Amino acid sequence: MQMEVLPDKRHATVFTWLHNWDWKRHMEMMAAVICGVLLFVAWWMQKERLGLALALFIAAYVIGGFAKAKEGAVTLIRERELDVNLLMFVAAIGAAAIGYWLEGGMLIFIFAVSGALESYTLAKSEGDLSSLIKLKPEQARLWTEDGEEHLVPAGQLKQGDLILVKPGERIAADGMIRKGVSSVHEAAITGEAMPAEKKEGSEVYAGTTNGEGSLIIEVTRAGDQSVVARMVRLIEQARSEVPPVQTKIERIEKIYVKAVLLLTGLLMLLPPVFFDWSWKESLYRAMIFLVVASPCALVASILPALLAAISNGARQGILIKSGKQLTNLAGLKVIAFDKTGTLTAGRPQVTDIRPFGEWSETELLQAVASIEGLSEHPIARAFAEYAAANGVKPEKVESLTAHPGKGIEAEYKGSRWFIGKPRAFSEQNREVGEIVRKWEDEGKTVILAAKDGEIAGCFALRDQIRPEAAEMVRELKKQGILVAMLTGDQRKTAEAIAEEAGVDLVFADLLPEEKVRLVEELKETYGEVAMVGDGVNDAPALARAGTGFAMGGEGTDLALETADVILMKDDLLKIPYLIRMAKKLNRVVKQNVIFALSVIGLLVAANFIQWMNLPFGVVGHEGSTILVILNGLRLLK
Repeated sequence: MQMEVLPDKRHATVFTWLHNWDWKRHMEMMAAVICGVLLFVAWWMQKERLGLALALFIAAYVIGGFAKAKEGAVTLIRERELDVNLLMFVAAIGAAAIGYWLEGGMLIFIFAVSGALESYTLAKSEGDLSSLIKLKPEQARLWTEDGEEHLVPAGQLKQGDLILVKPGERIAADGMIRKGVSSVHEAAITGEAMPAEKKEGSEVYAGTTNGEGSLIIEVTRAGDQSVVARMVRLIEQARSEVPPVQTKIERIEKIYVKAVLLLTGLLMLLPPVFFDWSWKESLYRAMIFLVVASPCALVASILPALLAAISNGARQGILIKSGKQLTNLAGLKVIAFDKTGTLTAGRPQVTDIRPFGEWSETELLQAVASIEGLSEHPIARAFAEYAAANGVKPEKVESLTAHPGKGIEAEYKGSRWFIGKPRAFSEQNREVGEIVRKWEDEGKTVILAAKDGEIAGCFALRDQIRPEAAEMVRELKKQGILVAMLTGDQRKTAEAIAEEAGVDLVFADLLPEEKVRLVEELKETYGEVAMVGDGVNDAPALARAGTGFAMGGEGTDLALETADVILMKDDLLKIPYLIRMAKKLNRVVKQNVIFALSVIGLLVAANFIQWMNLPFGVVGHEGSTILVILNGLRLLK
């Protein structure tokens, strides 16, 4: 009997790993490793088999230096500019030309390693972008009213379509749930690890993963208008825009490289004439100067750190439209918040009930909730939610008439009811007046309910402060940042919310143009200003502030397009987190620039007084480049 030979599971695992390995992404590091191995073998063999050793040195030069030499050649041909890549390859060839094959090879090897690390940072940022692009499924289940489903390309979906999403499937477009209850994993969009509970009326995003229940979703934004598509555009924009300091360094690099080549030529020719150096010594010192004076570390001081910070933010559900905004945030002095929907949840809630006469709280609540249940006003929703939470079921209302700016009138159980704000009631007794004044002084909205002309009770409502708002304000103050509130709401309400949150400056009763004026005044008085908002009326102030934050979870499209930073999950604690990261980025960049310039200065000085040899120059210069890149990569965590 022939026995079946089962494959070794360990071998299968190795082959699977090799098959799934992203060879293209790691090609540059692989070339650097091969270059290092060839250099070691060539160095070990050069005394006994010089010819083979030279061949291995040449192979190491070609494999390790090809990518950077190609970049330098392309820059030279297309832009007619010399860059640091070509400078390094020239230095390596020069070292080999005077017999220092190992030293030139070490230069290429370490330069290749630093280049691979820089490419890793860029690939990490691109990986976050690619993962977003891959989120959206290619197909969707188009659902018809008669219960039929058809698989269609996701790109063909349009606003108003109904789609079916089964358990475990990705949602193909932004939309509103029409049927079904489920939990949805939104980590890729909001940065929140825990699934979000969704029900009828809840908003969902393309690319998020449905949990255990089937959902019927009405498409509200499809294709390029979805949150995922907008996130991709924003990350691409952020990666393409760099801080002004990076642009200055890149401009300086072009002049600097030419100056280094000119000084290298002079160093080859002048010392034998003026300092009695030998031609060999002069050429050797010129090659060391070419290596150590190259601005590799300086060029790598900013961009890897910036890309790491942007990538970190994206994973936390913070979208940064432009890299220069991180520079602005590092010097932030004041941050101004809109109140409604930003510091508060944007949904009023019933906080107090006071019945009069023979009415009980339950009877009064049932009457008012029944009448308000016919309205779509936010206050009506607050009554409905409070009644449901207290087990009170609305009853039938015969008729309802709305009086804009005053209240609503209804026929309920044979009596005429009127519900509205205190100013709509011509007569109020002393007890009612005292309660109204007390609640209004606490920053609450007061609603009175009258039956057949007699006040039956009053209610207090207030937009509740977000749970994390006070902690967020404390964190900002620890960082030395002044916190202001700009709101169109009445001053008493604004001051009550500000006191609860710990806000320093309060500006109330503001029109949108007045918010813009105050942002400018804060900027003139204190310095760098940021603005946080979520509504249409916040967009002008967001645009005028040095950095505008938009609440992405419920923020309007205009605010999202205007803002510089978007909080995909309405978590205010992400703001101090981002500011801390911006300050850390600023410190890292300063450390890198100072370190890079110091190393270049010390190595150049040591070379001129002949205390420097080529191997030490190579290790010192390229080692400093690797160190500044690794320092920048700390921002990924």
